[in-house]
Amino acid sequence: MTRDILVACAHGTGNREGRAAILTLIDQVRGARPDLEVRDAYVDVHGPELPDVVAGLPAQARAVVVPLLLSVGYHVKVDIARAVASRPGTLAAGPLGPDERLADLLEVRLGEAGLGADDAVVLAAAGSSNPQAARDVEALADMLRHRIPNRVLPGYGASTSPSVPEAVADLRAEEARAPGEPRQARTDDGMRVVIASYLLAPGYFHDQLAKAGADSVTPPLLPAPVMAQIVLDRFDEAIASAGTGGTAGPEK
Repeated sequence: MTRDILVACAHGTGNREGRAAILTLIDQVRGARPDLEVRDAYVDVHGPELPDVVAGLPAQARAVVVPLLLSVGYHVKVDIARAVASRPGTLAAGPLGPDERLADLLEVRLGEAGLGADDAVVLAAAGSSNPQAARDVEALADMLRHRIPNRVLPGYGASTSPSVPEAVADLRAEEARAPGEPRQARTDDGMRVVIASYLLAPGYFHDQLAKAGADSVTPPLLPAPVMAQIVLDRFDEAIASAGTGGTAGPEK
């Protein structure tokens, strides 16, 4: 009997550390479910390219493409959808976020960054022209707001407003307008702005966060053991949904 196949589909990056982080995550998925065949694929920058990986799958195997992406967007709705439609027996899982476990992880990252009670947080996401992506990020921001008392404002690397630098500037302007003695810049006892990197791995977008004018930037989400479990949960959800006649992928 042919085993099920999980195709872990990432964006792709030219950053060596970013590629290593993704491959480590995929190895963790393999280690957590040794009976499951796991293959990697990418939609941009480098191969193996997703259409080629899907075309090379064994004819009788059931496969699930799991996006190693945090939100619905072009790559989920177009690139992955096309690849899935090109081969019978192939399903599309939902992206990794939003998920309560990601909010837990961000809370830990912010604690490690020394987040204070009076500080503000920019939740920095990659951004997408698909409006659902911003709704996904806002949903994650709401989860984070339930965990920390701080002001949380999403910011984006591309395609969506506010940009991360704009979000940082907006928070500093709010502080300057706050009641009491006005402050045009942070003082030692004033509010810090901390960027929570809502990005999977090192790469171009994460590198830009250091230039956004914040006081501190958290590392990306990887490495984190919980990410492998989220990937497997998306795989299982797609299989279960297909088994009940539902839609395997996200229809948001």
